Amino acid sequence: MIKRFARWMKCDSTEVTRQRMRAWFTHLPGRWFQAEERAQLRQILPMLFGYHLLQLGDLYSKDCLTSSRIPHCVVVDEWLQDKLPAGERERRGICGVPEWLSIGSDCIDTVVMPHTLEFSDDPHQVLREVDRVLIPEGHVVILGFNPWSLWMVWRLALGWRGKPPWCGRFVSQTRLKDWLRLLGFDIIESRQFFFRPPLSHKGAMRRLRFLDRIGQRWIPFIGAGYVVVAQKRVTTLTPIKPRWRTPRRRMVTQGLAGNTRTVEERHSPE
Repeated sequence: MIKRFARWMKCDSTEVTRQRMRAWFTHLPGRWFQAEERAQLRQILPMLFGYHLLQLGDLYSKDCLTSSRIPHCVVVDEWLQDKLPAGERERRGICGVPEWLSIGSDCIDTVVMPHTLEFSDDPHQVLREVDRVLIPEGHVVILGFNPWSLWMVWRLALGWRGKPPWCGRFVSQTRLKDWLRLLGFDIIESRQFFFRPPLSHKGAMRRLRFLDRIGQRWIPFIGAGYVVVAQKRVTTLTPIKPRWRTPRRRMVTQGLAGNTRTVEERHSPE
């Protein structure tokens, strides 16, 4: 039944949907949800090191990479072509789409994906590009909506109208982990958060903060959002040392060799 509803949930074009998502994050309940995601990133990003960090998509109203210790942070988004001047665009971001990154292979230390897969036409291609640009042992941090949370009621009621985030293709945490393992990633950490309903009333959202404490302790699997941290696995070849002192194996057994030598001596001319 849920799959039938999911067929009706169709968003507009990717560019229009992302613009509406940015607007959703500036109002309640998106502003509360954004604050919780930024808190999750403040716990994760300081533990990841390197030289280059790449963020796929710019949905937030504020910079979510300020807590990172990586010196060079770049955002890839198609809206940068019109919103930023040329000089600012080169410094802060790259105009492009996550399905086809104009970045060399094996050069990015960390990739941050805030709801990139839900509103992509080809999420598998996005993950393949992430695998391509990441260095060996690089990390990817994925933020997503949980399709099995209490928000599913709002999603079934509003998804058919084409309004984000309800019209997005929510990817479950289990399925996402399977995709990452198939690409050769190791799951480092995964957690769920935000257990309050998506209400627009500020006072009600404040009074319902206790649900976050209860949900985190007793029912973490129904959190509205999740974050998954994975590391690109490196397959190394184990060198095999030659066995110098091991005698070569003989094609003929010792007994047969002795009999053959006896036969040769017997028939040799004197």
